[in-house]
Amino acid sequence: MARIDALVAAHRAIPFSAHPATPPERGAREDAQHDGMAHGATRAEGAGIRSIAEEPDRFRTCFERDLDRIKHSKPFRRLAGKCQVFIAPDNDHLRNRLTHAIEVAQVAVSIARPLGLNVALTEAAALGHDCGHGPAGHASEDALSPFVPGGYHHAVYGADVVLNHLNLCYETTDAIRNHSWNRPAPATPEGEVVAWADRIAYVCHDFEDAVSAHIVGEQDLPASVTDIVGADRRSQLHAFITAMVDASAQAGAIGLDQTTADSLAAFRAFNYDRIYLRPDAQAQATAVISLLQQLTEWLIHHPEHIGDWSVVTTDTDEITAHAVRYVSGMTDRFALNLAVQHLGWAPEALPRSA
Repeated sequence: MARIDALVAAHRAIPFSAHPATPPERGAREDAQHDGMAHGATRAEGAGIRSIAEEPDRFRTCFERDLDRIKHSKPFRRLAGKCQVFIAPDNDHLRNRLTHAIEVAQVAVSIARPLGLNVALTEAAALGHDCGHGPAGHASEDALSPFVPGGYHHAVYGADVVLNHLNLCYETTDAIRNHSWNRPAPATPEGEVVAWADRIAYVCHDFEDAVSAHIVGEQDLPASVTDIVGADRRSQLHAFITAMVDASAQAGAIGLDQTTADSLAAFRAFNYDRIYLRPDAQAQATAVISLLQQLTEWLIHHPEHIGDWSVVTTDTDEITAHAVRYVSGMTDRFALNLAVQHLGWAPEALPRSA
């Protein structure tokens, strides 16, 4: 390593002149950000609104801290082992929940930045939006709902249970909790951007994965989609993002023009008909629901197998909550392996995509 006075460099020392000479601390950066933001964008202030009060960071805004916490969290890392559409596929190029979250963040930031919204808040909510998903995608919601008062919703569970230990800002948690379209509207325009970005990203990349898996072909997309946004993912994302930035800037609210919105709706309807609800997928979902419910019930009756089981209780509701929390955090392969180990499932009978 090269050394210059007290400075240690990884390679050769590459000089630069910091401007200003003293790096701007958080307060100055907040002021600079606020000056460049749109009216109605969410401003970062101090340590942010958190359930547990904290001291502000010296350099990072409150939403930048949230972003860093999510990136380094176990729930975020475990998304790499949770499927997007295809369970434990042989094709290594298909998306998982982690790559989905990364793509949602790219779409969301590409919308938020030109609109003058808070980019750090947008990216944090986008990366964390699916941390409440259990193994095997949306089927886990049906599997775990009987064990959760009011039912299991991945957005709510992710915000209120899975990521609770991160002590995220109110605005970040709200955007995660309400990113699904069947939830109340988010409190911020950044949260609304994430809701749209999630839908835009998954309709495009789920279709691309289905083409790669030889379930559909590019030529199968209806003209109501291809005539507006094209037939390949790159063209589609560019068209949707550009249309959303233009429409939102003109309207002063987050949304799409009617023509592009209709195309997105037609795209999503096609995916449901040809990909998500195809007979093979429905049979797989039925098997997954059965497996996860059996596994949850087995853990309720054998709580000593719930992780490192350090909580000693005889309260059935509390044990059930711990069992749900444990199962919801499992990766697909871990859940399938436990079904073989504890439930007697034959490996060849396990639900998985071709």
